[in-house]
Amino acid sequence: MSTVTELSDTTASTAPPTRSAAAKWVHDTRAVFVREFLLILRDPFTLIFSLLQPLVFLGLFGPLLDGMMGGADLGGGSALQWFLPGVLVMIAIFGTGMVGGNLLYELMTGAYERILATPLYRSSILVGRALKEFAPLVVQALLITVVAIPFGLAFYPLHVLVGLMILGVFGVGLGSLSYALGLASKDREWVFWGVQQSVIFPLLLLSGMMLPLEAGPGWMQAISKVNPLTYIVDAERTLFSGTLWDSTVAWGAVAAVATCVIGVWVGIRRVNRTI
Repeated sequence: MSTVTELSDTTASTAPPTRSAAAKWVHDTRAVFVREFLLILRDPFTLIFSLLQPLVFLGLFGPLLDGMMGGADLGGGSALQWFLPGVLVMIAIFGTGMVGGNLLYELMTGAYERILATPLYRSSILVGRALKEFAPLVVQALLITVVAIPFGLAFYPLHVLVGLMILGVFGVGLGSLSYALGLASKDREWVFWGVQQSVIFPLLLLSGMMLPLEAGPGWMQAISKVNPLTYIVDAERTLFSGTLWDSTVAWGAVAAVATCVIGVWVGIRRVNRTI
């Protein structure tokens, strides 16, 4: 009897400790992120193209904006200080908005069902995939910023880091919404792309990303006030201008967190209904 008791005690002492729910969620999210990110590294052409595209966009559009707006409208600074944050927001939008598009391919091949068979948190699948789409943005942002410095861009490392964190939180929410849209449009791929394009482009234009909205009509300015992307863009521009403690940055953070909470909630509900 004592031998059995000792064996039981030894087994209990050598058994692996039970992982907490929070630790398991972090582990699952990391596992999904690593799996998805390795797929990007196996396709170097796509990665290189994603790095070169914003540079081309910035190089061609930036000088036009600089000549149109002039240094006086920007406090004597370069137009890149105003335009570059908008480019980063645009990259984040198109990147995380593709989460649902990639999901459609996995639905057709049956890979998604195999993922659901694993003991992963559903929220980890959403967040991990959104972070995978957001990760290249960090590299893109650093590359674009470094390239733009010789052309008059003032670089504030801490402010850029805070801006990327805001974009990351916002990207998780948008990626989760894209994920839910992909599930909702299963077997109807045209629905996903139609809704995505019909929503993203108006949101970008009505956020003042490419051109200032101050000179626009009143109705356009009124709609921009209820566009969460407007507050994200304004926060990024404030940070890139060298200001950290400002109400604009706070409102941008609030818009990012709200989008993240709503997006993950909608995404999880859609995943649970799909199973």
